[in-house]
Amino acid sequence: QAQVMESGGGLVQPGGSLRLSCEVSGSRYRLNHMGWYRQAPGKEREMVAILTSRMYTNYSDSVKGRFTISGDRIKNLAYLQMNNLEPEDTAVYYCNARKLGTPVEYWGQGTQVTVSS
Repeated sequence: QAQVMESGGGLVQPGGSLRLSCEVSGSRYRLNHMGWYRQAPGKEREMVAILTSRMYTNYSDSVKGRFTISGDRIKNLAYLQMNNLEPEDTAVYYCNARKLGTPVEYWGQGTQVTVSS
């Protein structure tokens, strides 16, 4: 059974930075699509950033220029560097990993990010 471990969330002041980490262990599949999603209170879960096996990245418009996704496809690792954080970034952040073209998909439990002065 695969496990998704997230870390790095916390409380930060506006303008600050955080780095989220995600590791998928126990999967027998080579995962070729990893990403970060977030869900704020009263809102739907939304995509934040995606990293594909060819290192292609995609970001939501609200985080472009502030967030950077990176990772290691071989080790099933993903990171999200978040700079210049805003109160609107406050949410639970979830790591997602999947093997495209198959039903194989894993979600983490989520890590809370709170941006407040």
